[in-house]
Amino acid sequence: MVNGDGHGSSNISLSTREVEIIELVAEGLTNQEIAERLTISKRTVDNHVSNVFTKTGSKNRVALLNWAMDHGKICRDGFNCCLLPESSADES
Repeated sequence: MVNGDGHGSSNISLSTREVEIIELVAEGLTNQEIAERLTISKRTVDNHVSNVFTKTGSKNRVALLNWAMDHGKICRDGFNCCLLPESSADES
């Protein structure tokens, strides 16, 4: 699990898969494209995205990406890269 602080919450726990979904959203992929990339159903992706929105308090993809950058979950164009945990720290 990846842990981080969120809006109004002292502890947000995201699974490795949820962080992976956030990274793919950051690449600009649609839920259908994410499903194809991960070889899972679109409905499963829809559920992951919905769960991440709920956990982070995000209302849309832009807000989610802002949250993810603010909390060091994604790195864009070299920004926030030093905050990303080592890949072994993402595993549970």
